[in-house]
Amino acid sequence: MSMQVWIAIAVGLAAVIDDIARRHIANWIPAAALAGGFGWQIGRGGWPGALTALAGTAVGFAVFLIFYLLGGMGGGDVKLMAGFGALLGAGRLLEAALWTAGIGGIMALAVLGWRALRRPAMASGPLSAEEREREASIPYAPAIALGVWLSLVPKG
Repeated sequence: MSMQVWIAIAVGLAAVIDDIARRHIANWIPAAALAGGFGWQIGRGGWPGALTALAGTAVGFAVFLIFYLLGGMGGGDVKLMAGFGALLGAGRLLEAALWTAGIGGIMALAVLGWRALRRPAMASGPLSAEEREREASIPYAPAIALGVWLSLVPKG
């Protein structure tokens, strides 16, 4: 496996664990993706590699920015995708974003179904504000990580 894949695995696992545990992605995680991505791209392609990383970062940021502005996604998810953009470059990042969207949709349907099945059993009393917020959100880092990982699977 290439260093690119190892960086994607490490950053993806850290983001998934943090997002599931805290519903928040710590800033060091997308920063690690950004640093690893720029390092890998520059090491692989010199200064043109830096441009590849920069373009990927911009596309990764832009891809989920509208969802963040509409309140459907957290800023950590946007920063994580920007960091992965540096690692993947713009072309592969778009593929990862498509994988991510599909996986995210499947996850959302599964979570909604699970919550619908659980709702009658949860009639134990009112939820606190923190519990309501946690119930309303779906951690998106797992979809992002899986989308990135699937984009790195060799084709053919």
